[in-house]
Amino acid sequence: MTPRQLITDAKNTWCPGCGNFTIQHTLKNVLADLEREGTLLDNVVLVSGIGCHAKIADYLNINSFYTLHGRTIPVATGIRLANPGLSVICCCGDGDCYAEGLDHLLFAAKRNIDLTVIVHNNRVYGLTTGQYTPTSPLGFKGKSTPRGTLENPLNPVELMLAAGATYVARGYTKKMDQLRTLFREGISHRGFAFIDVLQICATFFPAADYYTPRVYDLNGHDPSRFEDACMKAREWDYTTDAPIALGTFYRRQSPVFEAHTKGPGPGTAGRDKAVRELLEKRG
Repeated sequence: MTPRQLITDAKNTWCPGCGNFTIQHTLKNVLADLEREGTLLDNVVLVSGIGCHAKIADYLNINSFYTLHGRTIPVATGIRLANPGLSVICCCGDGDCYAEGLDHLLFAAKRNIDLTVIVHNNRVYGLTTGQYTPTSPLGFKGKSTPRGTLENPLNPVELMLAAGATYVARGYTKKMDQLRTLFREGISHRGFAFIDVLQICATFFPAADYYTPRVYDLNGHDPSRFEDACMKAREWDYTTDAPIALGTFYRRQSPVFEAHTKGPGPGTAGRDKAVRELLEKRG
């Protein structure tokens, strides 16, 4: 079988130096690996939102679905529930996912929907030329905050641990080899996989000089220990000059939501039986 040409002929309009290129080619490499190992790429669906990140759906030659702003995860959830045989990947932006789409992100993690969520976290609304997002640093000066923001950023890694995500990781677009490992782990994980990617916006938030001297790998960290994952997540809270951990913070196995949405019979009887079985499994 001839390998699929995974990069499309669509004109790429990302700015030179944009971290989205790293995410695109890392995801391309992971998909190529999976195809060589026998995965049928027709069974992979990429869902994207609104923002610079979303153009990745134009540039990768796989099934894709553009959604409204903040609505990548509910659309991806619908696809996954309708056809559990598909592997569904969400590419979201930090403004897309942590602002308009935050409620969907929390509930998908809580339910353990079998999705891989990759957040292109450049900490700025790049497509609309530089407004602040929920992860922009305190005092960030942009089009909507010329005197600087007045609020601290949220910590998405800590948030996802609290919400119940069963795979939580953070990568950096200057660490492509590690990012490849994280994407592969996230796609292979059975359950809700969340990967926050510190993505360089070369035009409106070129933060490489801040990130590069501070990042370090989570070598020796046991991702099965929830308390340790929380401590590592709080080490850098997006507001300080603390070291920035990269890698897999947390991983565990738990029943996925969609396994319990199809009961053995029609109507409420099948649903109620599925609920009873789930409660019995959880003790």
